[in-house]
Amino acid sequence: MSKIKISILLLVLVLIVTFGALPGLMDRRMNRVEDRLAVEISPRAEALHESLFVADLHADPLLWRRDLTQWLDHGQVDVPRLQAGNVALQVFGSPTKTPRGLNYDANPGDTDNLTALVIAGLQPVATWTSLYQRALFHAEKLKRLEAAAEGQLRIIRSIADIESLVAAREGQARPVGALLGLEGAHALEGRIENLDGLFDAGFRMIGLAHFFDNEVAGSMHGMEKYGLTDLGREVVLRAEALGMVVDIAHSSPAAIDDVLAIASRPVVVSHTGVKATCDVNRNLSDEQIRRIAANGGLMGIGYWEGAVCDTTPQGIVAAMSHVRDLVGVEHLALGSDFDGAVVTRFDTSELSLLTEELLVQGFTDAEIRAVMGGNALALFRNGLPPGNF
Repeated sequence: MSKIKISILLLVLVLIVTFGALPGLMDRRMNRVEDRLAVEISPRAEALHESLFVADLHADPLLWRRDLTQWLDHGQVDVPRLQAGNVALQVFGSPTKTPRGLNYDANPGDTDNLTALVIAGLQPVATWTSLYQRALFHAEKLKRLEAAAEGQLRIIRSIADIESLVAAREGQARPVGALLGLEGAHALEGRIENLDGLFDAGFRMIGLAHFFDNEVAGSMHGMEKYGLTDLGREVVLRAEALGMVVDIAHSSPAAIDDVLAIASRPVVVSHTGVKATCDVNRNLSDEQIRRIAANGGLMGIGYWEGAVCDTTPQGIVAAMSHVRDLVGVEHLALGSDFDGAVVTRFDTSELSLLTEELLVQGFTDAEIRAVMGGNALALFRNGLPPGNF
């Protein structure tokens, strides 16, 4: 072999190794726990936390190339850490596209950061160009995780699955429930029939928008920030008919208004903050909070700076307190956005920190049960399809 051919081969090998390392490098850089808190958890908080049904409405570990059956030294979510944090139900998000130069103010939809991550992650070729196929890949990935977890993780597709999970957790096993949520209806690729395809694949929550406007709804971070399109109205009504929960996180104010005008079932804002305690445009105004509450909806309070400004448990619970005082505790939930390219002060194994702080800030035991997961459990018990799949 000539020196030129050897040099070319070596260059190709270097590129393969470097590109293949990209997902892990990005994961470690973007999903960090910094300034970890050293808080002593009181015996009362520990006992209460162990008795809770904890549910989180949004996290993105499926985006990354990890072995989620292992307690990892990076990121914020894996199955062992979910169990250590006594998480009973985790909604696994499926982000399929994010624009370059991502920001909270105005993003066009003509670029995509995730394509390089998809290719470097050695995903199927079909996912390189199709957002719908990326969502289906996440569904298959969760199925493989369920099998590898050997009973410690159960995919939730129906009310029957929920009830089975609740019954199992009353014993010694205490498995974690996993529910699939689509982050942005651009993954439908403009086709209503793809909604049925995602439902068949196991998706039970649909976020209408992410960081850019799409064929279904405007984004609060988009260029035009329009409301629901005709297709968007069809998607909302079809999702409700199927038994999918509609998620208005990231949706534009106009889209939120349009959804609340036609929704016949409670919606969720899976991961958010409130402007009253953190005046960022992605967060909810008091008027929006009131309208979501009037719908019977839930608001999952996040843990990262853009949601709460103060990322300590005190700052997170301050946002929760505002919602409780404005519309009632029955509209509150957890919405971590763990592993969604966010920096937090704790990971999912440390959620007793929130139980401790809720007690400190005067929440009753009943209110804490509601916030930490009881409200989410009630919503899914009423919102998912009834039978087995």
